[in-house]
Amino acid sequence: MSCYRGAVWFVQGLREYTRSGYEAASKHFCPADVEVNVAGRSFLVTGANSGIGKATAKEIARRGGTVHLVCRNKERAEVAKGEIVTETGNQNIFLHIVDISHPKDIWKFAEKFKNEHKLNVLINNAGCMVNNRELTEDGLEKNFATNTLGTYILTTALLPLLEKEADARVITVSSGGMLVQKLNISDLQSENGTFDGTMVYAQNKRQQVVLTEQWAKAHRNIHFSVMHPGWADTPAVRSSMPDFYQKMKNTLRTETQGADTVVWLAVSSEATKLPSGLFFQDRQPVPTHLPLASTHSSPEDEEKLMEVLEEFSQKFKSNSPGT
Repeated sequence: MSCYRGAVWFVQGLREYTRSGYEAASKHFCPADVEVNVAGRSFLVTGANSGIGKATAKEIARRGGTVHLVCRNKERAEVAKGEIVTETGNQNIFLHIVDISHPKDIWKFAEKFKNEHKLNVLINNAGCMVNNRELTEDGLEKNFATNTLGTYILTTALLPLLEKEADARVITVSSGGMLVQKLNISDLQSENGTFDGTMVYAQNKRQQVVLTEQWAKAHRNIHFSVMHPGWADTPAVRSSMPDFYQKMKNTLRTETQGADTVVWLAVSSEATKLPSGLFFQDRQPVPTHLPLASTHSSPEDEEKLMEVLEEFSQKFKSNSPGT
């Protein structure tokens, strides 16, 4: 990351990504956009036991949607489900225990889910920022396995289910941090150089933007979007970025404010009037590159990313029992 990109991004963040940025943007929101009843529509939210994922699931449940919570930790997930049911009165909340960093488990879950449920909206929210290089049991770097490969496998595995439905949508929760990164396909698992968890996370989030753009081109019947929730006060921020949290805690958005654009993209009819494949912040499409930043990637690199992820995906599918 260049010093220029980092400085521009941080200044932009102080202005737009904080609670005051949300409050300024929300003056232009149309409340009616999200005053909708989505009963009969099915939503799947990953990483739904806390933070933006739980806030999103709760808001969709309030609007009558059937919500599938995909979580890693059973105990915390049960608590979150109980909270959502109690606060919203919606009984159509279902729990699935899946670790998004384990490709074989994702395939197994997706195949079972396709046989038992319908799906209108997939929300890829699960993510992690591991600050030291860790490998999963499959030998994958954990940030890449969760943020990029896990998102790729779950989405591609559920595309056939989404294709069956009218007004199908896929929303991926990325981060404005991706603005400081250019797509790098030469070191997807961060094997070279000094490991910096924050930059690895930002690179994964850039990869999610590229995935969304590529999916939008390939699957015209589904509306794809990717978004930045702003800087929100979530358990993940507190645990993964403690120094940042201490400096910024009095200015951070609430979880519900961070989830607002996810909910808007998931339920609003206005969202799908905009083209598929865009990057959103506070209900508006925004550029995927900073001014004058050299973060644009070649079409060849973007295609190569998709090819490599597909190779990984098929490798774990063929080794997965029950698929």
